[in-house]
Amino acid sequence: MSHSIDDLIILMARLRDTEHGCPWDLKQTFATIAPYTLEEACEVAEAIEREDYDNLKEELGDLLFQVIFHAQMAKESELFDFADISEGLLTKLLRRHPHVFPDGSLESFASEEKLTPEQVKQKWQEIKADEKKQKGQKQPESAMPDDLPRTLPTLQRAEKIQAAAARLGFDWPETEPVFDKIHEELDEIRTAGNESQERVAEEVGDLLFACVNLARHLGVDADMSLRKACHKFDGRFRKMELLATTNDQVFEKLTLEEMENYWQQVKSE
Repeated sequence: MSHSIDDLIILMARLRDTEHGCPWDLKQTFATIAPYTLEEACEVAEAIEREDYDNLKEELGDLLFQVIFHAQMAKESELFDFADISEGLLTKLLRRHPHVFPDGSLESFASEEKLTPEQVKQKWQEIKADEKKQKGQKQPESAMPDDLPRTLPTLQRAEKIQAAAARLGFDWPETEPVFDKIHEELDEIRTAGNESQERVAEEVGDLLFACVNLARHLGVDADMSLRKACHKFDGRFRKMELLATTNDQVFEKLTLEEMENYWQQVKSE
């Protein structure tokens, strides 16, 4: 038997039924569910990172359930419901893709206008700015984004700040100067080591910011790249510990040279 999105909405409503529903679900609020929503989004990203597509299907379902949970609580408070979310999303996406839907309807699919990905991003920004203007929102005094969520990973925040500056032309036209900037920041960290810990921390921040800039110029997602690097290091380190145990050695009692030998052995696998 197959189920639809409507069945999920009905299930959620019954979980929140005041007489026969689930006590835990009934107790929840927007604020208490928000951390779970963020957690599920992170688990989706992790499944993609691992290329675990069977698990991705499940994690996407969990994330969808979060949306349905919030929609049900909003409906109870007479704020909006799932249909309002769907309608608002559809309307916004039709409006922001005039190169695909020329007259803003699903029926107008297959526009003759062909844009590059970069042109699409530029149009998207222009449409968003126009939407804010039509809503009567004050024109921002700065090109810097002021609507980034506080929970946004710092590497992604850095990339968005840099991209905003680049849209106004404040960016290197080529990648090579970014490499030079990273070398410059490394030298400044060495110099800062003779001053104070605060200066070192500041210069390390500048180095990380420059590394994000390099990733952006190379078309690489800095946050996802770091996630993969963490996962790779974690896996290799665990293998090192296992090899040491297999050889009847206590890993933490090994010399750095012995650890390095294990590291090279694991890397070569």
